[in-house]
Amino acid sequence: MTKKQKKTLARIIAVGIVFAVLMILDKTGPLDVLPLWGKFLLYFIPYLVIGYDVLLSSFRNIAHGNVFDEHFLMMVATLAAFGLSLLGDEAYSEALAVMLFYQTGEFFQGIAVGKSRKSITEMMSIAPDTAFVERNGKIEEIDPDEIAVGDILVVKAGEKIPTDGKVIEGESFLNTAALTGESVPRKAGVGDDVISGCVNGEGTLRIEATKEYEDSTVAKILDLVENASTRKARLENFITRFAKVYTPIVTIGAVLMAVLPPLFGIADLTWADSIRRACNFLIVSCPCALVISVPLGFFGGIGASSKIGVLVKGSNYLEAASELSTMVFDKTGTLTKGEFRVQKVLPADGFDENNLLHLAALGEGYSNHPIARSIREAYGKADTLDFSRVSNTKEEAGHGICANVDDKPLLLGNSPLLSAHGIEAAECKENGTIIYAAYDGKYAGCIVISDTVKDGAQEAIRELKNAGVKKTVMLTGDRADAASAVAQEIGIDEVKSDLLPADKVAAVEGLLKEKEGTNGKLGFVGDGINDAPVLMRADVGFAMGAIGSDAAIEAADIVLMDDDIRKIPKVIRIARHTMHIVRGNVIFAIAVKLLILVLSVFGLASMWAAVFGDVGVTMICVLASMTTLRAK
Repeated sequence: MTKKQKKTLARIIAVGIVFAVLMILDKTGPLDVLPLWGKFLLYFIPYLVIGYDVLLSSFRNIAHGNVFDEHFLMMVATLAAFGLSLLGDEAYSEALAVMLFYQTGEFFQGIAVGKSRKSITEMMSIAPDTAFVERNGKIEEIDPDEIAVGDILVVKAGEKIPTDGKVIEGESFLNTAALTGESVPRKAGVGDDVISGCVNGEGTLRIEATKEYEDSTVAKILDLVENASTRKARLENFITRFAKVYTPIVTIGAVLMAVLPPLFGIADLTWADSIRRACNFLIVSCPCALVISVPLGFFGGIGASSKIGVLVKGSNYLEAASELSTMVFDKTGTLTKGEFRVQKVLPADGFDENNLLHLAALGEGYSNHPIARSIREAYGKADTLDFSRVSNTKEEAGHGICANVDDKPLLLGNSPLLSAHGIEAAECKENGTIIYAAYDGKYAGCIVISDTVKDGAQEAIRELKNAGVKKTVMLTGDRADAASAVAQEIGIDEVKSDLLPADKVAAVEGLLKEKEGTNGKLGFVGDGINDAPVLMRADVGFAMGAIGSDAAIEAADIVLMDDDIRKIPKVIRIARHTMHIVRGNVIFAIAVKLLILVLSVFGLASMWAAVFGDVGVTMICVLASMTTLRAK
């Protein structure tokens, strides 16, 4: 609780006690001996104590041209009630009660907002305050912003890793809970990549910085968190626009209700009766329940997502996630581990397994692609490769590599690559990625490489369908049979194979066209730099935060910090629960307020009913919104 909240609570308790005493004295008769102005002061002084900040805020807003807000409505309604008391219609207690309960409601709303913000603002503490860098044999303490790529960082037990890097000395367990929501520490040793924001559990690590702080994982996360509140959902924008139009209308309506009936003799109402009804109208029409509970509900949903290690970049994306009916997945690195292994080597006549692998390892020598690495690993003698024998290496996008080995042409890639060079390749029907090879104008054979399905992929697809997603699709550059084998294993409904990077965008465009006219949204899950255009084109883009490229994380709307796709159905459930609560709040608040407004017009609602219509309804809506923070 903040100092301001503690002071407000003290005022509420003090004025609450005074109010209770005054009510007892008023009901038992001792106050009857006081003159009118004496009674007025007895109620007006505690009114000023509890409501002075509301009055000041209203006057400040009026001075800045922002007249019609909830503070203005409270001020006009309560001061008008005191005015009625001076005219002989004793409404002292109602006027004080309105301001007391309004402030009580505001206090609890502040507590609720603080609680819902806590899970998100806790993430701000992942930013390191300082960094220790080894320079010229000495350890210097510097600001993380001063870290340069290549600096050697010294991270002791209990300290945060200040920027992304690679461990060059030491071994430890890293606490990643603040980033990923996972309580199990991760082991890190020499050669392992580590990300900023993790806490070193034990021992001392020496880490070579691979990114400057502003480009680090923790800096990007903080930027996403800070900007999340600026991206509002359609419902939030509607409520904001609604309040701007609604408040002036009800204020004018209240003035007309106070003036017209006694002026024209409508229903034989006195000025006091008419003004009392107008006060009730003003109090109950205050839009606090909507203006506070709707953003609070979305904030709670974003907070619940952050607790499980998922960053939602704005409430508009949470709203869109609640409407997902089709989920599209990139295969490699998303549904599969991206850890390719050579499963079979099938040489053609005139070549043997070792000879074929040797040629393939030479041709893929300068590539960092996972398939190239798997071929070099399978050859097993990568240090003995003489790359001076390789010349004129070039890549044909989407097809493979052309090179010269010992001045003879070598082709490594798919069957269209060989066909384009006039070489017939025997079709390989093995499951997996097939690398066809040709050397010196002859078909040399093929290498079968396959990826392994990620742990939990099958469970994620099953849970997505349980969460209401009707269709799952996988996009891949693999051959149809290999892709179908993976899809069948994990339960994917539809496969689009043999796709070049540009084809993925076209495939998503086609799926979006299929959905035209329906209420459902399309989500895409990817991790690589080539997925960025598709992530941006989808209604909701999910990126892998731990292994995903910076471009994919920037383009995505929702980031999975630990690459666990089982969290996607959890986020969808959180989003749907959030929308259920938010829409329920809007319907409930408007229905109750309309009912009391109508009753106020006909004089059938007291000021106490108006207080419930404002403060009571607001508190119920706020409590309902708080359940989004605990959504599971």
